Amino acid sequence: MSLALFDFDGTITTRDSLIQFIKFAVGKPKFYMGLFSLCGMLAKYKLGIIPNDQAKESLISYFFKGWDYALFQKVCDAYSLNEIDRITRTEALDKITWHKSKGHRVVVVSASMENWLAQWCASHDLELIGTQLEVIAGKLTGKFATKNCYGAEKLNRVRAALQLDDYRPIYAYGDSAGDKDMLAIADKKFFCCFSD
Repeated sequence: MSLALFDFDGTITTRDSLIQFIKFAVGKPKFYMGLFSLCGMLAKYKLGIIPNDQAKESLISYFFKGWDYALFQKVCDAYSLNEIDRITRTEALDKITWHKSKGHRVVVVSASMENWLAQWCASHDLELIGTQLEVIAGKLTGKFATKNCYGAEKLNRVRAALQLDDYRPIYAYGDSAGDKDMLAIADKKFFCCFSD
């Protein structure tokens, strides 16, 4: 059997789902006020002083720490089912459809939270590997329960979930440095494109 691994943000979508989700969940005024409060941290991230995972966890913590998990998931599901299709690339969905028509196993491997990708992936009959959030006593702690599914961790999570020797060829699709480890294991790799 063949395997197709798809990054999500920037590959399947035209925009970062994290940013779009925060706007959806808290509203634009609170979102922009939050960015202003976090501008020092974001500047350090842009300058390479702090890593991707630390910046992302800071965003999640600022906006969602202490949220009731059931409410958060309800908002995630609404975003997933009603908003994500607005930012998906037609050519990405066409390629996913092609893989599925050939009987290939298709897995979305994303640094974004599984919470707001799960329903979208389920509606397209896709498997999902993503970053997971920590929940204690029914509340979000603002921390990750897993490592950020980015860079080398993408490959680690894929290897933990799949017996890669069982699949040939392996296809991989990505658009950023965070996808390069995943692309490296593919027989057919596509960077910022969907065809040779």
